[in-house]
Amino acid sequence: MKTESGQPFPSLSRRQLLRLATAASAAGTTSWTLASGDKPAFPTKPVRVIVPFAAGGATDVLARAVCDKLGQQIGQPSIVDNRPGAAGLLACDAVAKAAPDGHTLTLGTTSTMLSNQFMFKKLSYDPQKDLVPVVRICWAPIVLVVNSKLAARSLPELMAHAKANKGQLTYGSYGIGSQGHLALATLSKVTDSDMTHIAYKGEAPMVQDLVGGQLMIGIGSILSLKQHIDSGKLRAIAFTGRTRVPALPDVPTFAELGHQQDAFTVSGWLGVAATGSTPAAVVDQLGAQIRKTLQTREVNARVLMAGFVPLTDDSPQKYQADWKRELPIWKQLLQDAGVQPT
Repeated sequence: MKTESGQPFPSLSRRQLLRLATAASAAGTTSWTLASGDKPAFPTKPVRVIVPFAAGGATDVLARAVCDKLGQQIGQPSIVDNRPGAAGLLACDAVAKAAPDGHTLTLGTTSTMLSNQFMFKKLSYDPQKDLVPVVRICWAPIVLVVNSKLAARSLPELMAHAKANKGQLTYGSYGIGSQGHLALATLSKVTDSDMTHIAYKGEAPMVQDLVGGQLMIGIGSILSLKQHIDSGKLRAIAFTGRTRVPALPDVPTFAELGHQQDAFTVSGWLGVAATGSTPAAVVDQLGAQIRKTLQTREVNARVLMAGFVPLTDDSPQKYQADWKRELPIWKQLLQDAGVQPT
């Protein structure tokens, strides 16, 4: 056999022919896989995780713990990018507008990724279209506390105290529309006590007033409150959600005490979301890899130290189903509390 130029083909050994055949077969398989879209190439560059809070907070600490392990597992750097401000809108907007390839993620909270859409009249992105849930890393229940000078030592005693002092009590939360605000607004309605809400700009000033006695009732994260509970300055009354918190295993949930309203039973979470229309195969791979980090001793310990409940069996499918189920719940809770979009 000759080439088009009339020159004879060089002779090839059997081994060379086999190598060429194998290479051709592999190239054909790769082309088919990429063309089919079943297994997009991922990751091909560093993964950036945008955190909607400043460095040093609980969410940031957990994000860095997860990213350290994730980078080791996927063979690419996993970098935390802090974008605080605007109630988490800046971080979510950056992810919503990123390339939908799984290399840009956000690790945020129930508020930043779910209820914000009912807090603001206009968003620069559509959370339900421009973000896709990947996996939650933990439950983030909050705890109702009272100053130790208040006589109430349990939820029934606090409710009785509120009823007996209608219109005279105040309670604090870490912001209008926060889960703490919604939970205690519901408690005020249940007890018909007309308690007044004081919205603080974050947990730190609220905790300061609670410890100082300027505020007698408040609700917030175990990370901010536990040291004062341990010291005896504050008394823990009840947790939101349906799962007891390992950091304070003797404190019951509202649900255990017979209060099944959504404001008490729905639990906040910390979770990861990717850009909308990211291929399902990439979302599944990310979910599996992040879940793997949560099963390590180091990351699990960080979650517990932050006062959260590790969630090691979540999946994109579970997360997405709960996201859709919880949307109308948060919308209704905000409406019931009289929160108007700004």
